[in-house]
Amino acid sequence: METTADYYCAYCGEVNTTFVDISAGSYQSYIEDCQICCRPNLLYISIDPDSLDISIESDYDQ
Repeated sequence: METTADYYCAYCGEVNTTFVDISAGSYQSYIEDCQICCRPNLLYISIDPDSLDISIESDYDQ
């Protein structure tokens, strides 16, 4: 099951929307390029299984 969530680019600060696969577990991380500046963001995703609340933190790709 997929849903969307927003995050702020760690480089330019613009809002991006990404797809999140809820069935992949409560904690996920992956790299996604910013839709505005094209720089890679390392996304840390946590999903609350009870309420399906999604929180995303973006960091610079090391």
